[in-house]
Amino acid sequence: MAKFKKSASILLLNGPNLNLLGTREPQLYGRETLMQIERRLLARAKAAGVKLACQQSNHEGVLVDRVQLAARDGTGFIILNPAAFTYSSIALRDALTAVRIPFIEVHLSNIHAREAWRAHSHFTAVAVGSILGLGGRGYDLALDFAIARLRGGGA
Repeated sequence: MAKFKKSASILLLNGPNLNLLGTREPQLYGRETLMQIERRLLARAKAAGVKLACQQSNHEGVLVDRVQLAARDGTGFIILNPAAFTYSSIALRDALTAVRIPFIEVHLSNIHAREAWRAHSHFTAVAVGSILGLGGRGYDLALDFAIARLRGGGA
């Protein structure tokens, strides 16, 4: 197994209404719950020797506070699904740019294939990358990238 950089910790942040996954518009977001996604990612991270912390909130300030804490707790990478905050949260974007922890933006649906107002994300320009429209599997890809990045690989 490859050696990790000093900080082998990843933070998974999920925004508003993602606690309703599995029941909220399953034709659009799928039937997998956030708890199922988190359990899968926690197991994969553990198998890779990486610590993964998960946080979901419907409240912008809670997510901002968690990002600020990440700067002090040794987090080396963030996986973010900002959900509806994609289109409105300058505060969350500012927190991410302030802490300078690399992050990848994940969306279950393809935001560019939906309503026109969804096509602009406040996070894309400051993210390492974005994964769109792959459902819950987008999180797996983001985790793979984050682990590679912590091992010194990746973009």
